[in-house]
Amino acid sequence: MLKNYFKYLNVSPVEERWGVYVTTVGYSKTEPNDDYPNQVHPESHHLTWNRGRILNDYYIVFISKGKGIYGSALTQPTEVTEGTCFFLYPGVWHRYKPDPGSGWEEFWVGFDGFYVAQLMGNGFFDRQSPIVPLGMNKDILVLFRNLIETVRASLPGYPQQIAAITMQLLGLINNVIAHREYSDDPVGKLISKAKFIIQESFEDTLDMEKLAQALPMGYSSFRKAFRRITGESPNQYHLNLRLERAKNLLTTTVLNTSEIADQTGFESVFYFSRLFKKKNGISPTAFRKKSVQTDL
Repeated sequence: MLKNYFKYLNVSPVEERWGVYVTTVGYSKTEPNDDYPNQVHPESHHLTWNRGRILNDYYIVFISKGKGIYGSALTQPTEVTEGTCFFLYPGVWHRYKPDPGSGWEEFWVGFDGFYVAQLMGNGFFDRQSPIVPLGMNKDILVLFRNLIETVRASLPGYPQQIAAITMQLLGLINNVIAHREYSDDPVGKLISKAKFIIQESFEDTLDMEKLAQALPMGYSSFRKAFRRITGESPNQYHLNLRLERAKNLLTTTVLNTSEIADQTGFESVFYFSRLFKKKNGISPTAFRKKSVQTDL
């Protein structure tokens, strides 16, 4: 289960020369009727609904669960629901908060740079329409999780890595704006939502029948539609997500095999190692050694 986390990053001349740099990343879960924000941020980033605030960087804020309200000097207060992102622009007053009845879960990334300024000024994103309904887009979720995990690991060269992930986010959001996924396919929308839920809880045990009921779909129809769209059964899709996540942790962190098994939701390191080897042909330890040798 992802826990509240945020970090504000120092920007060196190297990152400035790169043209794209990240100033902050984070995730926060606000329970119904909880104070907001429920974390202590620097005074320059402190947000209240009555005062609002102005920031110096660009931001993407993604609401993965719940709902709330967003408003700015350029837009009227507007409801934002799960699967929605909104942009914050430098120098533009804004404010937002979760609905007290539902709370919400939010991811964010702050970024800037001379290349970013050029890109954001070239008409791909509209300051007058900062709210973008993305739907239950699991790729967005993956990228935000990767941002947080890369910052947590803080391995050499990570500022450039998170700059690249942020550019992927911008590209993906722009692509969704231009080509609404499953806009005329009700079943496709439900399977997209299911993929999002599985991605969001990939480290947990999931009851696929209950997931189908929550969509709502009959379980047999859900399995058939899921396999038709993804090429895999829901359970296999879930397992492969966990194994892919394990591969990422093996190559980007110094966590041992037991810790990785735990973080990816496997009941034992033995079970994890057996499934990993079955899928990849080598053990987790051998995979890590091979990846290190490849980087040398």
